Amino acid sequence: MPTKFAKIREAFEFANTSGDMGIFRAYVCRQSGETYYWADEMYSEPLDELPDDIEDATKYVRLPDKRDLDLGKPLVLAFVREFLPGDFDDVRYFINKRGGYSKFKALLARGRAIERWHAFENEATEQALREWCKEEEISIEG
Repeated sequence: MPTKFAKIREAFEFANTSGDMGIFRAYVCRQSGETYYWADEMYSEPLDELPDDIEDATKYVRLPDKRDLDLGKPLVLAFVREFLPGDFDDVRYFINKRGGYSKFKALLARGRAIERWHAFENEATEQALREWCKEEEISIEG
C-alpha cells in the first residue's frame, strides 16, 4: 500500500533530530505504509509502541541516517563547490573539524546564502529519500 511521501519525509526528519545515531528512530512498514517512531527513553517520553516484529526486515525498514544518504558533509561540499567556489578550500578544511558545521552556517550568513542552502538541501534530501524508497521497494505517493 502506498504511503504519502510527506510521511516518509517527516519520519526521516524525526530520525535525524539528533546528531547521535540511535537516539531517535523511525520505521516504515513496507506492507501498510505506516510509520512508527521510537526514542531512547533517556531522552524522551515513550512514543509509538513498536510492533513485536519490528526487526522483520521483510516487513519493516528503519529510516536512514542523513549520512547514509550522503546528506552531511558531502552535500555541504557540493553546495560550496557550486555556489561559493571561492570558499571551497576553506570549507573543505574546517568542515571535518569540531564546530565545522557552525562555521559553515556563519559563512552562509555572511554571504547571504542561507535560503539558497536550505533550498539546495531540501531538494537533495527529497531526491535521496525518493531513491531510497525505490531501492527499499516502498511505494510512495505525492
